[in-house]
Amino acid sequence: MLIKKSPWVYVMRCTQCNGCSIEISAALTPKYDLERFGVLVRPTPRQCDIFIVSGFLNKKMKKRILNIIPQLAKPFAVIAVGSCAISGGAFRFSKNFCCAVDEIMDVDVYIPGCPPRPESIIDGVFKALKVLDYKRGSE
Repeated sequence: MLIKKSPWVYVMRCTQCNGCSIEISAALTPKYDLERFGVLVRPTPRQCDIFIVSGFLNKKMKKRILNIIPQLAKPFAVIAVGSCAISGGAFRFSKNFCCAVDEIMDVDVYIPGCPPRPESIIDGVFKALKVLDYKRGSE
């Protein structure tokens, strides 16, 4: 796949055990080096192409994500990383759990695991790039 532009990524780390955060960070370190493919993590969602969400949503994080969605540049792809983001994981039945990511927004790529391997995260970013190309072509 030919990447026409360096994709910019915004990572939202929601309520979690930090296992997914460690694996996302590992995917960005020199051992796996997601940046060698041109992927850049940005501190703001305003110009990002890919929105990565890890962890489950409590009421506070749900409100934050609902505030971030309008700020994302159109089109964008959403990646749900880990069991907590996909279904609530081990926290599904805790009183702090509000909802999974796909209950408040459309998710394009699911990366299962508790926590998922950095290789899976890199593969998920490439799948999101394909989804993004499709969305850009259908505009």
